[in-house]
Amino acid sequence: MNMNKQTYARYVDARAPRSPLAKNCVFAFLVGGGICLFAEAMIQILMHARALPRETAGAWSSFTLVAIAVLLTAIGVFDRIGKVAGGGTLLPITGFANAVASCAIDSRAEGFVLGVGAKIFTVAGPVLLYGTSAGVVYGFIYWICTLFFT
Repeated sequence: MNMNKQTYARYVDARAPRSPLAKNCVFAFLVGGGICLFAEAMIQILMHARALPRETAGAWSSFTLVAIAVLLTAIGVFDRIGKVAGGGTLLPITGFANAVASCAIDSRAEGFVLGVGAKIFTVAGPVLLYGTSAGVVYGFIYWICTLFFT
């Protein structure tokens, strides 16, 4: 069977299952919101029950979210949650922790140096590189703007 790109695209569109967009958005919103609500509740509890400053409580909350995401990734639960919640699990801190932990877990059979050490930032490396680069560029633009407009 010889098909051009347009014919193949129509063929795929006709046979691909339709994604329940509204349901996926609701689940992403609820799970993502639930994660954020959990983090904020933890911050409030630490601030009021332990009298920690907001910055310290926020750090502990972030640490806890990373630890939970890594643990759920290690036991295979994070992927199942991700299938239901979609983008709701990709909040920056939990998604980043999952990306790093997944690479480390997948490459552990190759050893700590050539496996885990070499491949741990396979997915997260570009995020770090371009996120840091963008921060430098935006910071430079901000600095230039403050020189001329203040």
